[in-house]
Amino acid sequence: MSDLPAPRLPYRASAILHAVLGAFILIVAWLTQGNIPKALAVAIGYFVVATGWSWFQLRRREQRERQDSTGDGGRGT
Repeated sequence: MSDLPAPRLPYRASAILHAVLGAFILIVAWLTQGNIPKALAVAIGYFVVATGWSWFQLRRREQRERQDSTGDGGRGT
């Protein structure tokens, strides 16, 4: 676990992070005179997959913390 505090809005923070990284893909393509439509498709694909994965992991962590706080060991009894 990290010693850093959790972001106040983790879903939004992860979406912003991946949007910035997607924009970086486009900037690199533009600076290197690459194929912009192809880079746009890659950037959108990256954003969707990476954001979805981050949100999935955040949701799993929230569920795990909820189970730990109830003390039932995840058995639901």
